[in-house]
Amino acid sequence: MNTKLIIVEGLPGFGKSTTAELIKGILSENNKEVELVLEGNLDHPADYDGVAWFTKDEFDKILSISGSFREVFLHRVIEKDQHYFLPYSKIKNEFGDQFPDELLNEIFKKDIYELPFAKNVELIDSKWAEFANNAVHDHKTYIFECCFIQNPLTIGMIKYGEEEEKIIDYVKKLERQIERLNPVLVYIEQDDLAYSFKKAVRERPKAWSEGFIQYYTTQGFGKQHGYEGIEGTIKVLEARRELEMKIVNKLNIKQLKINNSSYDKEKYKSVLMEKLEWLLSTHER
Repeated sequence: MNTKLIIVEGLPGFGKSTTAELIKGILSENNKEVELVLEGNLDHPADYDGVAWFTKDEFDKILSISGSFREVFLHRVIEKDQHYFLPYSKIKNEFGDQFPDELLNEIFKKDIYELPFAKNVELIDSKWAEFANNAVHDHKTYIFECCFIQNPLTIGMIKYGEEEEKIIDYVKKLERQIERLNPVLVYIEQDDLAYSFKKAVRERPKAWSEGFIQYYTTQGFGKQHGYEGIEGTIKVLEARRELEMKIVNKLNIKQLKINNSSYDKEKYKSVLMEKLEWLLSTHER
């Protein structure tokens, strides 16, 4: 079995990034060629982060108000079949305070994860198809931290409160795109969701927890149910986990479930190595 994609999924604070890093280390130690792609990577090969989408007329309008950034946008925009993709986060990182907030806010309205649900599904599905077309010819294994299940649930359930079947269909569409890569889903579980999330809140910057709680309780599913604060966020996460399990059970790709409740990194690595033993013995360069 030539696995070209390993996807690590689980709820916030469950240990996705740690797991992805450990898997990379284990495969590398066994002379496997791997590429790790963590959440938030602005060059994600299968997803968009900090990218806005425009029609030609919409992009022309942005150019008309962009002032000194007009040439920058024209140079950086990616055009595909009359679709215009602007990596605005990269531009903001490069130019800092020179990038006017008013212009940035106008562009952010067209961020791919601010678009209507159906348009987001269309664009993300196309991006995964593009990735699979390229990755199938690579002599390496990609390791993705989330984005396969998490992102469809984030926009579908958390942001828009969409029907479960639409969200499930979204993930199934992505599954069909990557089937040829013989993917493996590593799903991380925790015995105590509330403890794990509160641990993440304690350990991460305050801005992260404040933004996360606001995102989860002021729109979509959280708003529909009147949830507030950290306890309300936990209620949303519990519902998200329930839907995630429904999705996982409907997927046809190879799955490895692993419990990270002990937070013992060395012990966890040993369990991972045991779980991945079949992959290490059958992986082909």
